Order: sequence, then structure tokens, then C-alpha cells
Amino acid sequence: MAIKKQFVKTKPVCKVTFSIAAKEASQASVVGDFNNWSLEDGALNKLKNGTFKGVFDVNKDAAYEFKYVIDGVFVNEPEADSFKWNEFAGNENGVLVV
Repeated sequence: MAIKKQFVKTKPVCKVTFSIAAKEASQASVVGDFNNWSLEDGALNKLKNGTFKGVFDVNKDAAYEFKYVIDGVFVNEPEADSFKWNEFAGNENGVLVV
């Protein structure tokens, strides 16, 4: 699992690459505050090596809660910038700071 941030000097966005190894999975998404927790908007592409990957433009100067959804199961990114308890879910969400 990994997060890569590429700041764009000419725009108020950061290109964030999310990748997660899930060889046995058939589908994966990243959902969070930045895409209204939408599975469709956060769909990741499966690579030949079994890693799911996607690049998203995220507004800078903000923090976003997020999780991966792998075959319907919510999974945290261990390399998230931090974690925040979510009362609604009864669990922690990863936090992305850009």
C-alpha cells in the first residue's frame, strides 16, 4: 500500500496516487471526503502484478478522511498521514493531508 503526492505548481490541486496490493481481489476503490465516499468515483485499476492503482486530483491545503474498499471490505492505508476515529463507522479512517 502506498500514497504518492505530486503538487501542481500551476493549480490549487495535488495529484495523489493511491496503490494497494490485492492480488486475489476483483475490484478496489478509494473512498473519502474528497470524492463524497463514492465507489464509482474512486475506482482503482488493477495492474498485471495484482496491485490496484489510481491517480486523483485533490484540492490542496486540506485534510481528508479516506479508506480503501476491496471487494466490499473497508481497509485502512497504514501509510496514511494520520488516523481519525469516526463515530458513524465505529472505526478509524485514514487521513490524507495535502
